[in-house]
Amino acid sequence: MSQSDRSSVSRVRLVDVARAAGVSKTTVSDALNGAGRLPAATREHVRQVARRLGYRPNATARLLRAGHTRLLGLAAREYVETPWVYADLAYFGQLVNATTRAALAHGYGVVLLPTSGPDDCWLDMPLDGVFVVDPVAGDPMVGDFLAAGIPVVSDRRALAEAVSEAQTAGRWVDFDNEYAVRQVLDHLEEAGAERIAVVAGATTACFHQESVDAYQDWCAERGREPSIAYLPGPGIQQTLDAVERLLDGPVPPDALFTLVEVNPPLLLDTIRKRGRSVPDDLLLVCTTEDSAALYTDPPVSTLSFLPGETAGAAVELLVDRIEGREGDPGRLFSAELQIRASSAFPATA
Repeated sequence: MSQSDRSSVSRVRLVDVARAAGVSKTTVSDALNGAGRLPAATREHVRQVARRLGYRPNATARLLRAGHTRLLGLAAREYVETPWVYADLAYFGQLVNATTRAALAHGYGVVLLPTSGPDDCWLDMPLDGVFVVDPVAGDPMVGDFLAAGIPVVSDRRALAEAVSEAQTAGRWVDFDNEYAVRQVLDHLEEAGAERIAVVAGATTACFHQESVDAYQDWCAERGREPSIAYLPGPGIQQTLDAVERLLDGPVPPDALFTLVEVNPPLLLDTIRKRGRSVPDDLLLVCTTEDSAALYTDPPVSTLSFLPGETAGAAVELLVDRIEGREGDPGRLFSAELQIRASSAFPATA
Protein backbone atom coordinates (compact mmCIF):
# COMPACT_ATOMS: atom_id res chain seq x y z
CA MET A 1 0.00 0.00 0.00
CA SER A 2 1.38 3.40 -0.98
CA GLN A 3 1.77 6.30 1.45
CA SER A 4 -1.17 8.10 -0.18
CA ASP A 5 -3.30 4.95 0.19
CA ARG A 6 -2.37 4.60 3.83
CA SER A 7 -3.16 8.24 4.54
CA SER A 8 -6.63 7.87 3.02
CA VAL A 9 -7.57 4.92 5.23
CA SER A 10 -9.36 5.78 8.47
CA ARG A 11 -7.18 5.32 11.52
CA VAL A 12 -8.01 2.26 13.60
CA ARG A 13 -9.53 3.30 16.92
CA LEU A 14 -9.51 1.63 20.30
CA VAL A 15 -13.22 0.85 19.90
CA ASP A 16 -12.45 -0.99 16.63
CA VAL A 17 -9.98 -3.22 18.45
CA ALA A 18 -12.53 -3.85 21.20
CA ARG A 19 -15.18 -4.92 18.69
CA ALA A 20 -12.82 -7.19 16.77
CA ALA A 21 -11.51 -8.79 19.96
CA GLY A 22 -14.96 -9.15 21.51
CA VAL A 23 -14.03 -7.27 24.67
CA SER A 24 -14.67 -3.86 26.23
CA LYS A 25 -12.67 -0.70 25.54
CA THR A 26 -11.42 -0.79 29.12
CA THR A 27 -10.08 -4.31 28.59
CA VAL A 28 -8.28 -3.21 25.42
CA SER A 29 -6.76 -0.24 27.23
CA ASP A 30 -5.61 -2.40 30.15
CA ALA A 31 -4.20 -5.06 27.83
CA LEU A 32 -2.18 -2.62 25.74
CA ASN A 33 -0.94 -0.60 28.71
CA GLY A 34 -0.08 -3.51 30.99
CA ALA A 35 -2.69 -2.45 33.51
CA GLY A 36 -5.54 -4.19 35.29
CA ARG A 37 -5.95 -7.82 36.29
CA LEU A 38 -6.42 -9.64 33.02
CA PRO A 39 -5.74 -13.29 32.21
CA ALA A 40 -2.56 -13.65 30.18
CA ALA A 41 -4.51 -15.23 27.34
CA THR A 42 -6.89 -12.27 27.14
CA ARG A 43 -4.06 -9.78 27.20
CA GLU A 44 -2.22 -11.60 24.39
CA HIS A 45 -5.41 -12.00 22.35
CA VAL A 46 -6.08 -8.26 22.49
CA ARG A 47 -2.51 -7.43 21.52
CA GLN A 48 -2.64 -9.79 18.54
CA VAL A 49 -5.89 -8.22 17.34
CA ALA A 50 -4.42 -4.73 17.74
CA ARG A 51 -1.35 -5.70 15.71
CA ARG A 52 -3.45 -7.34 13.01
CA LEU A 53 -5.62 -4.22 12.65
CA GLY A 54 -2.64 -1.88 12.70
CA TYR A 55 -3.83 -0.06 15.82
CA ARG A 56 -1.44 2.53 17.23
CA PRO A 57 -2.20 4.00 20.66
CA ASN A 58 -2.28 7.79 20.58
CA ALA A 59 1.16 8.92 21.72
CA THR A 60 -0.14 12.18 23.10
CA ALA A 61 -2.75 10.48 25.25
CA ARG A 62 -0.19 8.02 26.61
CA LEU A 63 2.25 10.75 27.49
CA LEU A 64 -0.42 12.90 29.10
CA ARG A 65 -1.14 10.00 31.43
CA ALA A 66 2.55 9.45 32.10
CA GLY A 67 3.54 13.10 32.58
CA HIS A 68 5.36 15.87 30.71
CA THR A 69 7.81 15.23 27.87
CA ARG A 70 9.37 18.72 27.99
CA LEU A 71 8.94 19.02 24.24
CA LEU A 72 7.22 21.93 22.47
CA GLY A 73 6.00 21.77 18.88
CA LEU A 74 6.43 24.55 16.31
CA ALA A 75 4.49 24.64 13.05
CA ALA A 76 4.11 27.17 10.22
CA ARG A 77 0.80 26.68 8.43
CA GLU A 78 0.69 29.27 5.63
CA TYR A 79 0.72 26.69 2.84
CA VAL A 80 -0.70 23.45 4.27
CA GLU A 81 -1.13 21.80 0.86
CA THR A 82 2.56 22.11 -0.05
CA PRO A 83 5.47 20.44 1.76
CA TRP A 84 8.09 23.13 2.34
CA VAL A 85 11.00 23.84 4.65
CA TYR A 86 9.85 27.01 6.35
CA ALA A 87 13.16 27.53 8.15
CA ASP A 88 14.69 28.38 4.75
CA LEU A 89 12.91 31.77 4.79
CA ALA A 90 14.39 34.55 6.92
CA TYR A 91 11.33 35.21 9.08
CA PHE A 92 10.65 31.57 9.86
CA GLY A 93 14.35 30.79 10.27
CA GLN A 94 14.65 33.48 12.93
CA LEU A 95 11.40 32.33 14.52
CA VAL A 96 12.72 28.75 14.79
CA ASN A 97 15.99 29.93 16.34
CA ALA A 98 14.27 32.27 18.78
CA THR A 99 11.72 29.64 19.79
CA THR A 100 14.49 27.12 20.40
CA ARG A 101 16.53 29.55 22.49
CA ALA A 102 13.53 30.53 24.60
CA ALA A 103 12.46 26.91 25.07
CA LEU A 104 15.94 25.78 26.10
CA ALA A 105 16.07 28.59 28.64
CA HIS A 106 12.96 27.06 30.24
CA GLY A 107 14.32 23.51 30.03
CA TYR A 108 12.27 22.42 27.00
CA GLY A 109 13.20 21.13 23.56
CA VAL A 110 11.52 22.05 20.26
CA VAL A 111 10.11 19.76 17.57
CA LEU A 112 9.45 21.21 14.09
CA LEU A 113 6.16 19.83 12.81
CA PRO A 114 5.63 18.96 9.13
CA THR A 115 3.75 21.46 7.00
CA SER A 116 1.60 18.75 5.45
CA GLY A 117 0.76 15.10 6.01
CA PRO A 118 -2.07 12.69 6.86
CA ASP A 119 -4.89 14.18 8.89
CA ASP A 120 -4.05 14.48 12.61
CA CYS A 121 -0.61 12.86 12.16
CA TRP A 122 0.71 15.52 14.54
CA LEU A 123 -1.23 13.96 17.42
CA ASP A 124 1.23 11.05 17.39
CA MET A 125 4.01 13.40 18.48
CA PRO A 126 4.78 13.54 22.22
CA LEU A 127 4.33 17.25 22.88
CA ASP A 128 3.54 19.27 25.99
CA GLY A 129 2.44 22.32 23.99
CA VAL A 130 2.45 23.75 20.48
CA PHE A 131 3.14 27.13 18.86
CA VAL A 132 1.15 27.28 15.59
CA VAL A 133 2.25 30.17 13.36
CA ASP A 134 0.03 31.56 10.59
CA PRO A 135 -2.75 28.95 10.86
CA VAL A 136 -5.13 28.77 7.93
CA ALA A 137 -8.86 29.36 8.32
CA GLY A 138 -10.44 26.51 10.29
CA ASP A 139 -7.01 25.01 10.83
CA PRO A 140 -7.42 21.37 11.98
CA MET A 141 -4.06 21.37 13.74
CA VAL A 142 -5.13 24.02 16.24
CA GLY A 143 -8.48 22.36 16.88
CA ASP A 144 -7.03 18.86 17.21
CA PHE A 145 -4.42 19.84 19.78
CA LEU A 146 -6.90 21.87 21.80
CA ALA A 147 -9.43 19.03 21.74
CA ALA A 148 -6.70 16.69 23.04
CA GLY A 149 -6.01 19.08 25.92
CA ILE A 150 -2.62 20.15 24.55
CA PRO A 151 -1.89 23.85 25.20
CA VAL A 152 -1.64 25.91 22.01
CA VAL A 153 -0.35 29.39 21.27
CA SER A 154 -1.55 30.80 17.95
CA ASP A 155 -3.36 33.88 16.64
CA ARG A 156 -6.69 35.13 17.97
CA ARG A 157 -8.74 34.03 14.97
CA ALA A 158 -7.59 30.42 15.27
CA LEU A 159 -8.53 30.32 18.95
CA ALA A 160 -11.89 31.95 18.27
CA GLU A 161 -12.67 29.14 15.82
CA ALA A 162 -12.11 26.60 18.62
CA VAL A 163 -13.55 28.76 21.36
CA SER A 164 -14.68 26.11 23.86
CA GLU A 165 -11.31 24.35 24.08
CA ALA A 166 -9.34 27.58 23.70
CA GLN A 167 -10.83 28.99 26.88
CA THR A 168 -8.72 26.57 28.92
CA ALA A 169 -5.82 25.45 26.69
CA GLY A 170 -5.37 28.36 24.26
CA ARG A 171 -3.14 31.43 24.40
CA TRP A 172 -2.33 33.91 21.64
CA VAL A 173 0.30 36.20 20.16
CA ASP A 174 -0.89 38.53 17.44
CA PHE A 175 -0.43 41.75 15.48
CA ASP A 176 -2.71 44.55 14.34
CA ASN A 177 -2.17 43.65 10.70
CA GLU A 178 -4.49 46.34 9.35
CA TYR A 179 -2.59 49.08 11.15
CA ALA A 180 0.76 47.74 9.94
CA VAL A 181 -0.35 47.62 6.30
CA ARG A 182 -1.94 51.06 6.38
CA GLN A 183 1.22 52.47 7.92
CA VAL A 184 3.23 51.27 4.93
CA LEU A 185 0.65 52.42 2.37
CA ASP A 186 0.37 55.87 3.95
CA HIS A 187 4.15 56.19 3.90
CA LEU A 188 4.34 55.27 0.21
CA GLU A 189 1.53 57.68 -0.63
CA GLU A 190 3.28 60.50 1.22
CA ALA A 191 6.43 59.68 -0.75
CA GLY A 192 4.49 60.28 -3.97
CA ALA A 193 3.24 56.84 -4.99
CA GLU A 194 -0.06 56.64 -6.86
CA ARG A 195 -0.05 53.02 -8.11
CA ILE A 196 0.97 50.78 -5.22
CA ALA A 197 1.12 47.07 -6.04
CA VAL A 198 1.21 44.26 -3.48
CA VAL A 199 2.65 40.74 -3.50
CA ALA A 200 0.74 38.39 -1.15
CA GLY A 201 0.36 34.70 -0.45
CA ALA A 202 -2.57 32.77 -1.89
CA THR A 203 -3.42 31.36 1.51
CA THR A 204 -6.15 31.72 4.13
CA ALA A 205 -3.61 32.50 6.85
CA CYS A 206 -4.95 35.38 8.92
CA PHE A 207 -1.97 37.66 8.23
CA HIS A 208 -2.39 37.50 4.47
CA GLN A 209 -6.18 37.79 4.52
CA GLU A 210 -6.23 40.75 6.90
CA SER A 211 -3.36 42.45 5.07
CA VAL A 212 -4.97 42.10 1.64
CA ASP A 213 -8.32 43.28 3.04
CA ALA A 214 -6.62 46.34 4.53
CA TYR A 215 -4.91 47.11 1.20
CA GLN A 216 -8.14 46.77 -0.77
CA ASP A 217 -10.03 48.97 1.69
CA TRP A 218 -7.26 51.58 1.54
CA CYS A 219 -7.43 51.61 -2.26
CA ALA A 220 -11.24 51.83 -2.25
CA GLU A 221 -11.15 54.83 0.07
CA ARG A 222 -9.02 56.64 -2.52
CA GLY A 223 -10.79 55.40 -5.62
CA ARG A 224 -7.74 53.43 -6.75
CA GLU A 225 -7.63 50.04 -8.44
CA PRO A 226 -5.86 47.37 -6.35
CA SER A 227 -2.97 45.52 -8.00
CA ILE A 228 -2.16 42.21 -6.31
CA ALA A 229 0.07 39.32 -7.35
CA TYR A 230 -0.66 36.15 -5.39
CA LEU A 231 1.91 33.43 -4.72
CA PRO A 232 0.60 29.87 -5.16
CA GLY A 233 3.31 28.57 -2.83
CA PRO A 234 6.26 29.62 -0.69
CA GLY A 235 9.74 30.48 -1.91
CA ILE A 236 11.93 33.38 -2.98
CA GLN A 237 11.68 32.54 -6.69
CA GLN A 238 7.88 32.59 -6.48
CA THR A 239 8.11 36.15 -5.16
CA LEU A 240 10.52 37.27 -7.87
CA ASP A 241 8.28 35.81 -10.56
CA ALA A 242 5.29 37.67 -9.10
CA VAL A 243 7.21 40.95 -9.14
CA GLU A 244 8.11 40.42 -12.79
CA ARG A 245 4.43 39.93 -13.64
CA LEU A 246 3.51 43.19 -11.93
CA LEU A 247 6.28 45.18 -13.60
CA ASP A 248 5.44 43.74 -17.02
CA GLY A 249 1.73 44.50 -16.66
CA PRO A 250 -0.19 47.05 -18.77
CA VAL A 251 -0.14 49.61 -15.93
CA PRO A 252 3.14 49.12 -14.04
CA PRO A 253 3.21 50.25 -10.40
CA ASP A 254 5.22 53.17 -9.10
CA ALA A 255 5.52 51.50 -5.68
CA LEU A 256 5.82 47.89 -4.57
CA PHE A 257 4.94 46.38 -1.18
CA THR A 258 5.79 42.71 -0.65
CA LEU A 259 3.87 40.89 2.08
CA VAL A 260 5.96 37.74 1.64
CA GLU A 261 9.58 36.98 2.45
CA VAL A 262 12.06 37.92 -0.26
CA ASN A 263 15.80 38.26 -0.69
CA PRO A 264 16.41 42.04 -1.05
CA PRO A 265 19.50 41.82 -3.32
CA LEU A 266 17.76 39.39 -5.68
CA LEU A 267 14.63 41.53 -5.70
CA LEU A 268 16.56 44.69 -6.59
CA ASP A 269 18.37 42.78 -9.33
CA THR A 270 15.04 41.57 -10.75
CA ILE A 271 13.68 45.13 -10.73
CA ARG A 272 16.77 46.50 -12.51
CA LYS A 273 16.53 43.80 -15.19
CA ARG A 274 13.01 45.08 -15.86
CA GLY A 275 14.44 48.53 -16.59
CA ARG A 276 13.23 50.09 -13.33
CA SER A 277 15.23 52.03 -10.75
CA VAL A 278 14.64 52.06 -6.97
CA PRO A 279 13.68 54.59 -5.66
CA ASP A 280 13.79 56.86 -8.74
CA ASP A 281 10.77 55.36 -10.51
CA LEU A 282 9.76 52.56 -8.14
CA LEU A 283 9.41 52.88 -4.38
CA LEU A 284 9.91 49.64 -2.44
CA VAL A 285 8.96 48.26 0.99
CA CYS A 286 9.48 44.59 1.87
CA THR A 287 8.05 42.48 4.67
CA THR A 288 11.25 40.65 5.52
CA GLU A 289 13.67 39.85 8.30
CA ASP A 290 16.61 39.47 5.90
CA SER A 291 19.44 41.64 7.25
CA ALA A 292 20.75 42.11 3.71
CA ALA A 293 18.12 44.86 3.36
CA LEU A 294 20.42 47.17 5.34
CA TYR A 295 23.35 46.75 2.96
CA THR A 296 21.83 46.79 -0.52
CA ASP A 297 22.10 49.75 -2.89
CA PRO A 298 19.80 51.37 -2.01
CA PRO A 299 19.05 50.02 1.48
CA VAL A 300 15.54 48.55 1.47
CA SER A 301 12.70 49.71 3.70
CA THR A 302 11.29 46.81 5.72
CA LEU A 303 8.26 45.86 7.76
CA SER A 304 9.27 43.53 10.58
CA PHE A 305 6.97 41.18 12.47
CA LEU A 306 9.46 40.68 15.29
CA PRO A 307 10.14 36.93 15.26
CA GLY A 308 12.43 37.10 18.28
CA GLU A 309 9.96 38.92 20.49
CA THR A 310 6.91 36.90 19.42
CA ALA A 311 8.71 33.58 19.83
CA GLY A 312 9.84 34.50 23.33
CA ALA A 313 6.32 35.52 24.30
CA ALA A 314 4.81 32.36 22.79
CA VAL A 315 7.17 30.08 24.70
CA GLU A 316 6.54 31.94 27.95
CA LEU A 317 2.77 31.67 27.48
CA LEU A 318 3.04 27.96 26.68
CA VAL A 319 5.31 27.13 29.60
CA ASP A 320 3.11 29.06 32.04
CA ARG A 321 0.07 27.13 30.81
CA ILE A 322 1.86 23.76 30.90
CA GLU A 323 3.20 24.34 34.41
CA GLY A 324 -0.11 25.59 35.75
CA ARG A 325 0.73 29.26 36.26
CA GLU A 326 -1.90 31.92 35.71
CA GLY A 327 -1.01 34.61 33.23
CA ASP A 328 -2.17 36.84 30.42
CA PRO A 329 -4.34 35.22 27.72
CA GLY A 330 -2.09 36.67 25.03
CA ARG A 331 0.21 39.39 23.75
CA LEU A 332 -0.48 42.00 21.06
CA PHE A 333 2.54 43.31 19.16
CA SER A 334 3.07 46.16 16.70
CA ALA A 335 5.03 45.54 13.51
CA GLU A 336 8.04 47.81 13.00
CA LEU A 337 8.42 49.86 9.81
CA GLN A 338 12.04 50.79 9.09
CA ILE A 339 12.14 53.47 6.40
CA ARG A 340 15.28 53.44 4.26
CA ALA A 341 16.35 54.86 0.90
CA SER A 342 14.26 52.46 -1.22
CA SER A 343 11.09 54.33 -0.26
CA ALA A 344 12.50 57.68 0.75
CA PHE A 345 10.93 61.01 -0.11
CA PRO A 346 12.35 62.46 -3.33
CA ALA A 347 14.22 65.14 -1.42
CA THR A 348 16.16 62.54 0.60
CA ALA A 349 16.43 59.67 -1.89
